[in-house]
Amino acid sequence: MKNYIKYFAILALGFVACEPELDNPIEDGGVYDSGDADFSNFVAVGNSLTAGFADNALYLQAQQSSYPNILANQFSLLGGGEFTQPLVNDNAGGLLLSGTQITDNRFVLAFDAAGNPGPAVYTGQTPTTDISNVLSGPFNNMGVPGAKSFHLGLEGYGNVANFPAAANPYFIRMATSPNATVIGDAVSQNPTFFALWIGNNDVLSYATTGGIGVDQTGNFDPTTYGSNDITDPNVFAQVYSGYVSALASNGAKGVLVNIPNVTSIPYFTTVPTNPIPLDAPTAAFANNAYTDYNNAIALYASFGVISQEEAARRNISFQAGQNGAVILDETLTPLVNPTDGSQIPPLRQSASGDLITLPAASVLGTLANPDDQTSVIGVAVPLQDQFVLIPEEQTSISNASAAYNATIQGLAEANGLAYVDARAELNAVANGGISFDGGTITSVFATGGAFSLDGVHPTPRGYAFTANAIIDAINSTYNATVPKVNIGSYSTVNLSNSVGGN
Repeated sequence: MKNYIKYFAILALGFVACEPELDNPIEDGGVYDSGDADFSNFVAVGNSLTAGFADNALYLQAQQSSYPNILANQFSLLGGGEFTQPLVNDNAGGLLLSGTQITDNRFVLAFDAAGNPGPAVYTGQTPTTDISNVLSGPFNNMGVPGAKSFHLGLEGYGNVANFPAAANPYFIRMATSPNATVIGDAVSQNPTFFALWIGNNDVLSYATTGGIGVDQTGNFDPTTYGSNDITDPNVFAQVYSGYVSALASNGAKGVLVNIPNVTSIPYFTTVPTNPIPLDAPTAAFANNAYTDYNNAIALYASFGVISQEEAARRNISFQAGQNGAVILDETLTPLVNPTDGSQIPPLRQSASGDLITLPAASVLGTLANPDDQTSVIGVAVPLQDQFVLIPEEQTSISNASAAYNATIQGLAEANGLAYVDARAELNAVANGGISFDGGTITSVFATGGAFSLDGVHPTPRGYAFTANAIIDAINSTYNATVPKVNIGSYSTVNLSNSVGGN
């Protein structure tokens, strides 16, 4: 059976040069007004999106383009003070613990021996950032990659003795003490202005792993959650409200950012739902292999064990051209083979409404067994659950995100804080893109300019877009005139083993 194309081949369309800078760049020395806000001590709290994470890692260049650092540079024109970040040592992106590498290097865009482009792990430098070398904090940028909402108030989250079970490697290197909390270190700085963007990971890890976690809605004890579970909205509301109260306790102004639609990012929109190309003879061969399965499903439908609608969903049928991949769907009715009592696998083909994750591109069409040329993943061998987000799982994500966002917006309004609808902003990027004076950014993987090579986190240009959206909200809420940045002056994806993006 033939080998199947990989979906990074879309990158073969090529890369355009960096868009030009804005035609009317903002110059230092202008007359700006902070309005009702005081930017003299700005503290940002959040997760990887606050830290500047990109290309599946935290590296120096990305941190320098974090949205809080971009904001701080603009705030400096209106009395903003020094803004410190827990900078890593290099652009490799990997972390060490006592000399042993514990996280992977960042992604770069590279080409294989056949000339096919795709993400590859950076090999140009060995990482030198060791988390056992604890920095002297606290820092103005309190973004901790991987943090969920309830983690920000968790004691011991920065204690290396708790790693890896209950501590975060990024917070270990920046915590003021082993038992410090992220929110505690942020509040201890007495910020005059703050940004809070947390909650993405409360649904994102569930989404990126194809819904293999548990929707914990109704479970109010986060200590019982797995790493890929959805956080209960009441748990989120309780901890989030506490963070806002703590950050604003000294009268500080601030900005709250809501949770984007995680399923609109390139991680879920790059691989199509019909990713299997077959010629007519191969399609006929595959159909023949599923004859017994299809007959069994039809039999159960005739006896009323399953509906005719479910039987139609479960019918496996290939044709010449593009086809849905065979997947496992745990929501299908469990069925037993009456002949031998074995379980009939819950198979169907992917269809519109399903989301196939970006990592699936590296396994679709490959052989599950190198010695069996018919063991093609997505055809004879089903694509595993962690690679597919089915509609029912998307609904769980949507419901939780909507509840989180209602909490965030309600607290912004109740406390007179600026509010950024990041969901609407990124939906606009995904639906046609956003034009700026010098170009356009879209969510197209690798070439769109907004998202880095992990398909989840922004590029420097994407973070600049985020900073401008926040500036708009600040100016509107606090009668300020913080100048926006030139999006076109920020880079996009990193090519090969280079440091700078195009």
